[in-house]
This record gives sequence, structure tokens and C-alpha cells, in this order.
Amino acid sequence: MLVVQLPNSRETCQRLAYSEGRIKRANIMTPVHEELLQEFRNSAKSAATAESLMDHMAQRLHEKVTRYNWVGFYLDDPADPGFLVVGPYVGSFTPNARIPLDTGLCGAAATTGQTVVVQDVTKDPRYLAGSSMVNSEVVVPIFVKGKLAGELDVESYFANTFDPAEQEFVEACAAVVGKYLAKGSSG
Repeated sequence: MLVVQLPNSRETCQRLAYSEGRIKRANIMTPVHEELLQEFRNSAKSAATAESLMDHMAQRLHEKVTRYNWVGFYLDDPADPGFLVVGPYVGSFTPNARIPLDTGLCGAAATTGQTVVVQDVTKDPRYLAGSSMVNSEVVVPIFVKGKLAGELDVESYFANTFDPAEQEFVEACAAVVGKYLAKGSSG
């Protein structure tokens, strides 16, 4: 396999890999992404609670990634499994406190079990507005032992924020929380 790395316009890198007669394009995370991810993995080793880990992650993502204007977690509502409730978050607007699983982009991620990326929320009828300033959003479901435990939701005031490298990064962040939650539920 031959691999060539090319910078693109958003400070991510793209790898072009030639293998088995095909050229494939794969995005890789930026150095800032890698540093934050390592920080989160280290924090997960010593975090006293899942809430403290999520709070730390939301704070740092909002602080270090310029286009992440709202970062938060939605958690499975233990009192009503048909809803998500807002968990730790950081941003300039108050989020929806409860979201039915059949509503919005968060509901779509929860019910499909797949990451939802919307580059222009004004063109997606599923978008449940938290702020009229939001233009793009990524929602990553977090599963523990096959059951929805929560979601990492990142919103941006800029359209087209969540390219494949950004998606990969947010998914990796969500995986840190999922691993922490799974550790706490084992036994």
C-alpha cells in the first residue's frame, strides 16, 4: 500500500492510500484533536464521576476548538427511557432540557444508533432549534453494553464545520465517555 498525506484547507490532513487497485481517501485528526483526545483518555483514568469527565470534556472542547460553539451531553432519562435529558454542557445558549427520542437530530442519533452530521441545519427538518445562530451540528450516540447511555452533541455557528476528520474526532471523544461508563457498569 502506498500512502500520501496532503494538507487541506481546514488544517486537517488527508491520506490517499492506494491498495488493491483503488485509491481511498481517509481523513486524520489534527494535532489539536490528538492532544485533546489524549488529555481526555488520561482524565478518564482519574475522573471521580462520569459527570465530572463529561464536564471537563465539554469545557475543553468549547475552549480549544474555535468552531465548537456549544458542546454538551444528553443522557438517557432514567425516569423515562423515551427521553434524553441535558447533562454537562458549555455554550452561549440554553439547550433543550428534555428531548423525546423521536424528535430532532439527537432523537435521530438515538433511534438509529448512528452519528448524525448536518452541515446546514436550516435544510434539515429534523433540527430542533436550541439557537437560531446554529448552522451545523454533529450528534454521536454513546452506547454501553448495547444500550443507549447518552450522546455527545456539538453545535457550530458555521455551516460545514463537521467534515470527516471532525466527525472522527467527536466520535473518538464520545468513545472515551462510553468506555468510562462501561467500566462503571461492569460487575
